Amino acid sequence: MKILAIDSTAVSASCALMEEEKLTAEFYMNCGLTHSETLMPMINDVLRYTGTKAQDLDYLAVAAGPGSFTGVRIGVAAVKGMALALDLPCVGVSTLEAMAWNLVGRERTTVCAVMDARCKQVYQAFFEVDETSVTRQCEDRAISIEQLGQEIAKAGRPVMLVGDGAQLCIKELKDTGLVQLAPLAIRYQRASGVAQAAMESIRLGQTLDGDGLRPIYLRLPQAERERKKRIQSGGDPV
Repeated sequence: MKILAIDSTAVSASCALMEEEKLTAEFYMNCGLTHSETLMPMINDVLRYTGTKAQDLDYLAVAAGPGSFTGVRIGVAAVKGMALALDLPCVGVSTLEAMAWNLVGRERTTVCAVMDARCKQVYQAFFEVDETSVTRQCEDRAISIEQLGQEIAKAGRPVMLVGDGAQLCIKELKDTGLVQLAPLAIRYQRASGVAQAAMESIRLGQTLDGDGLRPIYLRLPQAERERKKRIQSGGDPV
């Protein structure tokens, strides 16, 4: 079983090829270039350097969100197009869950996956991770950093922060004494985590065709939120 997985939900972008339980190749870039410049060349190079033809693939996987609205759309659109062109099943996985898979292999740890959602909010979910598995503790959500801190303090258990919101949260929540940063090499979104999360969905038969793949936003884009505010305040809806 060969899975091609991609992630473009934040500033970094990555592409990975996984065969059965083996990570065959992974390309990762965090150099400021737009995903429209880097993503397709990375996919092409992963296939080329591993001697893999597109027709050899069995599944496609993508981090479908939450994350940057533009980044999520680029990744989902790329996989949708490939799935339709190649007639391949695909899997859309939570970006937050994919990051938790980066920590599999450690002793039992509570992972707090966080992505910067702006306006002092984060996209967040808790997971329990051990040597072989990831267990979700809550649904993906948009939450204020203040509320997240209150939840962590109330639970009273140490948590490990992963994601591009980790540095922001450690700054705001360090006084709880319960948060620590994941090692830098496994702190951010990676396509290998997407592939691992997708394998679990594939085993459960939870796959889609290209038409069925949808982005996960959790909240409206800022322009739509501002428009909604204007309408609610009696302003011009245009």
